[in-house]
Parts: sequence; C-alpha cells; structure tokens
Amino acid sequence: MPPLTTREIYQVLRDAALEVRPLRLSGEQSESGVVQVAIEGWRLTLDVDGTHLRHCQRCQSPDGREGTFDSWQRYGTDPVSLLSGWELAQIERLLSALKSAV
Repeated sequence: MPPLTTREIYQVLRDAALEVRPLRLSGEQSESGVVQVAIEGWRLTLDVDGTHLRHCQRCQSPDGREGTFDSWQRYGTDPVSLLSGWELAQIERLLSALKSAV
C-alpha cells in the first residue's frame, strides 16, 4: 500500500477549512501542543504552538495508509505548508473553538 502524499492530506485539511468536512478533536489532548483530530475517518496528529498550527506530525487515512512528518520533510513539503493563509487561519480558528469547548 503506498504511503499518503502531502497533497492528499492537504486536501483533507482544505476541506475542513472550507467546512466541507467536519473537524473533531479525538483522543487525549497533550499539554505539549500535540493535537489529535479526526476528519471523516482521517486521523491526524497536529503540532500546534499556542494557537498557531505548525505542521502535521502523522496522518492515517480511512483505508489504513499512513504518512509521517519525516517522510514529508524528505521532499521538503509538509501538508500544512500547502494551505493558503486563509485556510490556515480557518483551521486554527476551528481548533481553538474545539479546544475551548472541551
């Protein structure tokens, strides 16, 4: 099974930013800035510094394929870096709203 590509994960994040796919917190949230989210069967581990989304550490698709920060960095692109400024701000807003609702 091929690993996830940066583009596939970017598209899932973009859809969440556009609120086409719902973004939910999943699992225990750590104090270290690591946030686990679910987007329609996709499971992502995001590195958040305060309210700023830094990068995606890990992702698993509904079909079981996985990708990690180390594999994306080999090619110089993290899925978060593909988000436009507006998309990034939307994801950060959604994450902040979800964290404050807990």
